[in-house]
Amino acid sequence: MCGISGFIDFGKQTDQAILEKMNRTMAHRGPDGEGYAVFNTDSAIIGLGHRRLSIIDLSEKGKQPQTYKNYHITFNGEIYNYIEIKSQLEDKGHQFESHSDTEVILHAFEEWGIRAVDRFIGMFAFVIYDEHKQTLTAFRDRAGIKPFFYYWKDGLFLFASELKAILQHPSFIKNINMDAVGAYMQYGYVPTPHCIFNDTYKLKPGHYLTIGLDGRKIDSFQYWNVYDSYNKPILKIDFPDAVMETEKLLISAFKYRMVSDVPVGVFLSGGYDSASVTALLQKDNIEKIKTFTIGVPDAGLNEAPYAKEIAGYLGTDHTEYYCTQKEALEIIPDLPFFYDEPFADSSAIPTSLVSKIAREKVTVALSADAGDEIFAGYNRYDYIIKYGKLMQQIPGFMQKSLAAVMNTVPAKNIPILNKKSLFHSRYEKLKHLFKNPSQNNIFAGLTQQMNDKDVNEIFKENIIKLSSGFDSDELKNKEHNILSYSMAVDYQTYLLDDILQKVDRATMSVSLEGREPFLDQRIIEWAAQLPLEYKYNKGIKKYILKRNST
Repeated sequence: MCGISGFIDFGKQTDQAILEKMNRTMAHRGPDGEGYAVFNTDSAIIGLGHRRLSIIDLSEKGKQPQTYKNYHITFNGEIYNYIEIKSQLEDKGHQFESHSDTEVILHAFEEWGIRAVDRFIGMFAFVIYDEHKQTLTAFRDRAGIKPFFYYWKDGLFLFASELKAILQHPSFIKNINMDAVGAYMQYGYVPTPHCIFNDTYKLKPGHYLTIGLDGRKIDSFQYWNVYDSYNKPILKIDFPDAVMETEKLLISAFKYRMVSDVPVGVFLSGGYDSASVTALLQKDNIEKIKTFTIGVPDAGLNEAPYAKEIAGYLGTDHTEYYCTQKEALEIIPDLPFFYDEPFADSSAIPTSLVSKIAREKVTVALSADAGDEIFAGYNRYDYIIKYGKLMQQIPGFMQKSLAAVMNTVPAKNIPILNKKSLFHSRYEKLKHLFKNPSQNNIFAGLTQQMNDKDVNEIFKENIIKLSSGFDSDELKNKEHNILSYSMAVDYQTYLLDDILQKVDRATMSVSLEGREPFLDQRIIEWAAQLPLEYKYNKGIKKYILKRNST
């Protein structure tokens, strides 16, 4: 886990001093060292920068940027199965000078080209400059665990793990993207591939981009798509067999995330996801897993007692810390520096605090995110199942009639209910659904803070709705329903731009590597093909996961 930055400047105005300035804004991502490589070609100057947080191969041979033959790389993340890939490459005659996963990426790239990425199990954002082909290629992992921002304007390409690094370049034009502000008002974050500044973007998960120095053109390609799994036939498998196979897969994925040359721990809440991770890792392990929990004074929000009970039952080395109101408030002034873009998830505060206490004992922490998106865990899925079907069963003429009546009767004119909190917003959402009860609209009604009309009412100029994962129509499998659609969209939107962004910034703010064991691609590829009732069964969410934890 590190921080990366760099540039291609066709105007040849950027030097290493500028790159160093960019890179050093991310010192928190890599306190163990920094490195630079600059290449001056006939058509452009190319720079690669790196901040190092030493996790695998702590020696000098693990430093970056690294070079192998004509390939140069700067890499953020981990390839967990690098030992197996390294063995395959050695069978083909490759020889290695280190035991770092970075070197394995370079050799894999030489051996298999772009398709090397298909073999990687991990989290990653990396850039490879090929001196022979005069191309720069950037990859982002399948789920988007590792961030990758880039800027492209007037012959200048900049990239970095965090937006603040890009802003340090003297030629960066800091113009706010007002359409992105509108999107933030709707979702509480700026959705990928967009950014809060004009001409600045996030590389989509499961994508890579290439720039040829001769053509001065960016091309983006998709190498992995979650819908490819959802669109496969539903598996014909008995539930007990599905439970057994799921557990095998979870154990493999979770154990991969323990690969490290430094201490590793687990964020433990009172929920099924983190309990599953901890239980499967602690099982048959003679050493106690280090677990960490943040408690809060509000009894209704405090999961620490449940986490403590789980830790006691499993026999982990547990650390519990209760956050005071004063400590929470003290974190808030630092959040804009680490998050860069507007971000409205208040759980960034406890996540930052639990990262801080974990960093005192470990350098790597596992965070059990994505269980909800993969195994149908969110409460809103109850509403989608119960009311989505009901809404779609109402005859079209009745829907139009109800919408027409609601158009003539404003929410403020309805006695008693007009005094209820959020009634106006919910009334407008319901009216919108009667007009168009599609699965897209039903899902939007449960996930958006404001609809398009609300957003435009608070801006002087018209806001253009940005395209994002919310617009996908790629789910083609007729065996799936609105629940599968919702989970797939959540995987590409809320998980990506809220949860993963929060965990990355919070952990990196204290130089802690956060790992996501549920985001092993094999898990979603398996779970997407399971019968829906194995995930959501008569109102029981995460059904198969709960059976695994018993």
